[in-house]
Amino acid sequence: MAKNADDTDEFGVLRSKRNATRYQILVQIAERQPAVNQQEIADAIGITAQAVSDYLQTLSEENYVTKHGRGRYEVTKEGVDWLISQTDELRHFVEHVAEDVIGQVEVETAIATTAIDEGETVSLTMQDGALRAMAGDTGDATAVAVTDAEAGQDVGITNFEGVVDYELGSVTVVSIPQVQNGGSSAVDPARVSALVTDHDLLAVGGVEAIAVAEAVGLDPDIRFGSAAAVQEAAAKGLDILLLCATDRLSEHTDSLREHNLSYEVVDVVDA
Repeated sequence: MAKNADDTDEFGVLRSKRNATRYQILVQIAERQPAVNQQEIADAIGITAQAVSDYLQTLSEENYVTKHGRGRYEVTKEGVDWLISQTDELRHFVEHVAEDVIGQVEVETAIATTAIDEGETVSLTMQDGALRAMAGDTGDATAVAVTDAEAGQDVGITNFEGVVDYELGSVTVVSIPQVQNGGSSAVDPARVSALVTDHDLLAVGGVEAIAVAEAVGLDPDIRFGSAAAVQEAAAKGLDILLLCATDRLSEHTDSLREHNLSYEVVDVVDA
């Protein structure tokens, strides 16, 4: 009789080499059924073909697989239920490792503003959209260096304490008409040029926006994947000027609202 699939505490694949092998064999059968080559399964999971045969006999007796003749097997409902229960346990374990174990030893990267020794406490700031680390614990946010670094080099940091204090950036969105409504030719280039000097980065969204930038003689900092990039840059404290075709406008504004980032939409159409 098949064992209760709910007995994961006693029979979990993480606690039993035998069940780990049973799990792998059932997965292989499910992928290959109904024609099952025992040697292929053996090669896939690193055991002998005879061991696969022995496991298959036991799995068949426990009603986890059904044999339909030589080399033809199928995972039963009971076998599928057992696989699901073990997969759930594996998923919970992976989540635990990711959130509770790895998360506690997470390593981030900063740019060193002074020479830093491995194991030294550093103070953290945000400058020009990048995390900066300075030797010493004088700041509101600190961490511990896990690598050596000279000033200007990247440095690994962990064991964070406090909060990095900085202001979020804002986005000025310049609405560019679609080509059927005039496109780049409808834009006042002087107004676009005047806006650039007050921002850290220039981004474009849509071909009409690229045409405006080229007409004004501007080289965009962000051109592809602009919605995510603009959101990320603003979240790191940078002010962005975004030239955006009207058909791409909601893509950007929705992302900014979702992340509680400040923006304004301005019209530079030449009257």
